[in-house]
Amino acid sequence: MESQIPALAPVDDGGTAAGRTHRVTQYTSRLSALRAGPHKRWTVGRRVRRVAMLSVHTSPLHQPGTGDAGGMNVYIVELAKRLAERDIEVEIFTRATSGGLAPAVELAPGVLVRHVDAGPYEGLAKEELPAQLCAFTHGVMQAWAGHRPGHYDLVHSHYWLSGHVGWLAAERWGVPLVHAMHTMAKVKNAALAEDDCPEPTARVIGETQVVRAADRLIANTDEEAAELVRHYEAAPAKVAVVHPGVNLERFRPDGGRAAARARLGLPQEAVIPLFAGRIQPLKAPDVLIRAVAVLLEEDPSLRDRLIVPVVGGPSGSGLAKPEALHKLAARLGVCDVVRFQPPVCQEELVDWYRAATVLVMPSYSESFGLVAIEAQACGTPVIAAAVGGLPVAVRDEQTGFLVPGHDPHDYAAVLRRFVDHPHLGDAMGEAAAHHARGFGWGTAAAETAEVYAAAQYEHRRHLRSIHG
Repeated sequence: MESQIPALAPVDDGGTAAGRTHRVTQYTSRLSALRAGPHKRWTVGRRVRRVAMLSVHTSPLHQPGTGDAGGMNVYIVELAKRLAERDIEVEIFTRATSGGLAPAVELAPGVLVRHVDAGPYEGLAKEELPAQLCAFTHGVMQAWAGHRPGHYDLVHSHYWLSGHVGWLAAERWGVPLVHAMHTMAKVKNAALAEDDCPEPTARVIGETQVVRAADRLIANTDEEAAELVRHYEAAPAKVAVVHPGVNLERFRPDGGRAAARARLGLPQEAVIPLFAGRIQPLKAPDVLIRAVAVLLEEDPSLRDRLIVPVVGGPSGSGLAKPEALHKLAARLGVCDVVRFQPPVCQEELVDWYRAATVLVMPSYSESFGLVAIEAQACGTPVIAAAVGGLPVAVRDEQTGFLVPGHDPHDYAAVLRRFVDHPHLGDAMGEAAAHHARGFGWGTAAAETAEVYAAAQYEHRRHLRSIHG
């Protein structure tokens, strides 16, 4: 017999601003009530066995920290692996970026990556991808045509470009669409860095269409769920909150700071504030560099024991070119302490996390902030901007510090606390590692599977209502 999770019914607000605010308030209160009540599982006539997962603009095989590869890549890889462990096969469709790629690559048992030819292999910016969505959709349909009817039980799309392909595929196959935004144009445009470019109107329109078309929307945090309701008028009943996870087998304090510094050739007594991620205005690595300049201006004696690694590759616009950050460091007189490191594999990234005194994330917008959880899992506290999902990822004054705004002086003041209190990093790092253990990918996969079941249930109920 089927059991149903209590629905968060939409609120009729007449489309007014006051009405939308009322919707968000009611959504938040209903979500809290739902979570406080007894948990009911969905059961369906036929469970989800195989998922078509779509990632148009970035491949799960690409190294995070380069180009458009970042937290979403990690999210897709880890989620797919854990879903496969739950006997849900995953086929990930992504755009081919090289002519030598195999049509299909096994990422892990039960996880297949399919490369779709859509546009030129190289030199195609993300902003040019909408023109290739028809070609990408054609490639997805070709793969589907080679299977028996009913091969895919559900479509899970990531980012708005994939959402448009998923919308068409789900309708053609007669299956539900689950969509994860990851980032939203309206949210990003409301918090732009000085040298960043606003997201185009076409993306805003596209995101709105995908929100309306999806059977279920997965948000990383309660705040992101509320933003979907507030900015895109998402039906609250369609929004589910699933926190991303961290690979706790890879990201752990194992060996500690001293061993990691020895492996990386870093001084044991150095103060090391670390930036790790894509070099783009949104991530604000310039804020850290400016904060370091403030710190050294206030206390020049720190210069001999301060090392600031910036680990990552270029992405986006404005400050995206590493040369811009090099010039900034030179102009501020801190190029002798700032070390630019190319993107590294996750096995080496672990050591950078462990070696750091503190990770610094001054981002203007973060849907969650996986890097913050990864660092904490390695026993390293975090200084982060109080934006997006970072207040969920970081416990203020327990596992790190949340900074309102992006004033370099404020970040310098918090960095100073780690300089003046050398044991602060160790104490907070222990709390951080404990906090991060609550974000395993196994939990995220289990909750995502529940979302799949809910989407499938609603989809079939809708079909029954249409056909009587």
